[in-house]
Amino acid sequence: MKYPKEYLDEIKTRLKVSTIVSKSVALKKRGKEYIGLSPFKNEKTPSFTVNDEKEFYHCFATSEHGNIFDFIMKTQNLKFGEAVKHLAQLAGMQPYMFSKQDEEREKKWKEYVSIYNQYVDFYHNELLKNDNYSNAREYLKNRSLGKEEVKKFKIGYIEKNPNFFNKLKNEYSERTLIESGLFYLDDKKKVYVERFKGRLIFPINNISGQPIALGGRIIEKSEYLAKYINSPETIFFKKGSNLYNLDSARKLSNRLDHIYLVEGYMDVVGLSKNGIKNVVANLGTSLTDRQILILNQFFDDIIICFDGDESGYKAALRAAENSIKELKPEKQIYFLFLPNKEDPDSFVNKNGKNNFIDFTKQSKLSIHQFIFSHYKKQTENNPSSMAIFEKKLKAIANTIKDNFIKKYVLEYFLEKIAELTPHSNQNNKQFITKKIKSLESTKRHYKESQSLTGVELKEFSLLYLVMNNLNLLQTNIHLIENIKLFTEVNKQVLQLIIEKLKCGEKIDIKNLSLDSQLVDKINKFAPIKHILKNKSDDEHEIIELLEDTSRDLMNYDLEYRIQELESKFSKDLSEATFNELKELKKKQNIN
Repeated sequence: MKYPKEYLDEIKTRLKVSTIVSKSVALKKRGKEYIGLSPFKNEKTPSFTVNDEKEFYHCFATSEHGNIFDFIMKTQNLKFGEAVKHLAQLAGMQPYMFSKQDEEREKKWKEYVSIYNQYVDFYHNELLKNDNYSNAREYLKNRSLGKEEVKKFKIGYIEKNPNFFNKLKNEYSERTLIESGLFYLDDKKKVYVERFKGRLIFPINNISGQPIALGGRIIEKSEYLAKYINSPETIFFKKGSNLYNLDSARKLSNRLDHIYLVEGYMDVVGLSKNGIKNVVANLGTSLTDRQILILNQFFDDIIICFDGDESGYKAALRAAENSIKELKPEKQIYFLFLPNKEDPDSFVNKNGKNNFIDFTKQSKLSIHQFIFSHYKKQTENNPSSMAIFEKKLKAIANTIKDNFIKKYVLEYFLEKIAELTPHSNQNNKQFITKKIKSLESTKRHYKESQSLTGVELKEFSLLYLVMNNLNLLQTNIHLIENIKLFTEVNKQVLQLIIEKLKCGEKIDIKNLSLDSQLVDKINKFAPIKHILKNKSDDEHEIIELLEDTSRDLMNYDLEYRIQELESKFSKDLSEATFNELKELKKKQNIN
């Protein structure tokens, strides 16, 4: 039995050819393409090219040519079915099961797409050619949209009394037509109604370019009709898993590293008309994790640009708090706020492409800057308000899944709060003589600390905690006996302390025969000593700090092992290596 085209297309659109090929071929960017040495022949001059936009590779030395399935089959000697399973796993998709239900679903999919294609084509052609649709064409003209944009986005218009249902019911069952979401039954009149009557329609395509839903906009003022409506969710359309214009915008990812995310269909069309084609819109719902993950598959930077009014700002805040969870070290999320009462469509039509791009460069805010700025505005200058402010920011930072990003976002929030409260730790200031280091001493301290790696500093923090809490650890050796250190000398120190603690005798740091220079270095540079100042007598706090520090060290270890496996996987593309890598990344997320 054949794999459905829909399933194979989904794999191809999720995985760039260059991503798969680069796991076994060193590629260099050259214009729109990548070049490298042929994997099919020994050569010194590169003759192998990859084109992500056209989704193929070509070897001029051997005439080998194909897509990602061909490449995996030829380089790994796999059958087609094995290549599909392998690539589906890399794309994060479930393996396809050839069951009766799958056959039925495939049949339904073909009917569903056929209905949408007929529907979209018919009303698109009517808008272009039917003289009775002059009101819709006039509306588009007033919005500065001409025939070119109508054709490109296949915009259509549905009259107020359409009757396309009767045409389709000769070919499909009433149940199938209802399940498409294009029609509903009017219980009072007992007639089938077209959901988008009296509206411009914007086809929403899946990632492969097939229409699977519609967005509709009224063109006349109405007090009782919503300005925009979308198709209801169906078995083939989930609002939170799709984005308008993604099928077109994703093809630009080999040339551009950023994508604009806007609120409306007209914003996408307006920006595209003005030469900004790397733009998508969410579908009338709050931004979802899934939509962010989809965009991250293709672009490094997401610029969220909602309308410059109160509702646009509120939507942006919801989007920020939801999408910060998916922030990753190599990815960025920005927010762009337009002047009041402007939307992307109106702004770019008034000011043009270059001004819009310049405005983006000057005005975009990173996601953590936007969140901090928003909650700072809600804060009053009193302890209670500041406590709520800090608690809220910590809660938001803790939703971030990536531990490294979580750490630095939290540090950013706390540093910014400290700038707002410079005197919070200076009680009885008039009685305290501040010790000011000389400039030379400060420079020397900075230079010495710069020579230490992040791992060494984290190890110093752990050893500092251990050396200053030996009595506590005598009865809690389990907290430190399985911790892995990376630096040999630090490893030896920890091992010596654990051995002494296990003897059960009361020990003192002075009697451990440790290198005095190393002890001085630990006492001088351990970052945790600044946190420990006010917590040195609180055993619960000490244990928490120990657990946090050991968790950080475990993550260093995981990160190192993940990097090793990623390097190995790029060479062998082994399923066993991939599964081991996946398990380590799961552990990393848990930690």
